Amino acid sequence: MLVKRTELAGITDRPFNNLLRRLNAADYALIAPHLVLVDAEANDLLYNPGDDVQTVHFPCGPSLASYLVPNEDGRDVETILVGREGAVGGIVSQGFLPAYTRITVKFSGPFARLPISKLDAAKISSVSVRNVFARYADCMLAQIFQSTACNAIHSIEQRAAKWIISAIERTNGDGVVPLTHEQLSTLLGVGRSYTSRVIQNFKAEGVLETRRGSILVRNPDKLRLRSCLCNEAVKDHFENVLRGVYPSEDNPAN
Repeated sequence: MLVKRTELAGITDRPFNNLLRRLNAADYALIAPHLVLVDAEANDLLYNPGDDVQTVHFPCGPSLASYLVPNEDGRDVETILVGREGAVGGIVSQGFLPAYTRITVKFSGPFARLPISKLDAAKISSVSVRNVFARYADCMLAQIFQSTACNAIHSIEQRAAKWIISAIERTNGDGVVPLTHEQLSTLLGVGRSYTSRVIQNFKAEGVLETRRGSILVRNPDKLRLRSCLCNEAVKDHFENVLRGVYPSEDNPAN
């Protein structure tokens, strides 16, 4: 359930979303009076396919949103995760925008919400606002391209390690990821038995432990050795296009 926390008009400290913090002071002032901070729980629904997208959601701190594509067999396949480096819903389009995928909250926490009409008005007023969001849209497209290639050529083990690392980078950096076997299976697009086998192998090698509803990474270096390089490719592109926006060890969540 999305629970309204506070209006953000007039604040001096911005929400902990790197995309919002990338805006200069004048550009941020265009949207600040219209931002509302809400607390969201895991699995909260932001959009269903076909919904009219009227609000942009900015994950803050360790919050994560997830794009899921429904399939004819009733399963959802997860495509990309979006954390404090970005936003979901109507980033570049104007006017009526039906959602193509299901968008849900993956990890609970704060989200800053902004009516699309207010973002569109800011884009009209400022070339630099348009530039930032166009650059972010390019980075998001790169994530989708990389995810497609990753699913085609990398093993389940490599992809599992990649998703766990991706989640760690967006959380508090303590190595605990609120990710269940079922959620990891959805990220990988495979049955739970395959995911459980990979997790058991990681546990046997001392890479991680499992807790109720979460994964504790014991050896991040070993986990990175098991992972493909897709995360690194995406981070490199973010750094080239929107320097400092993608989460790193230097800007941990809070």
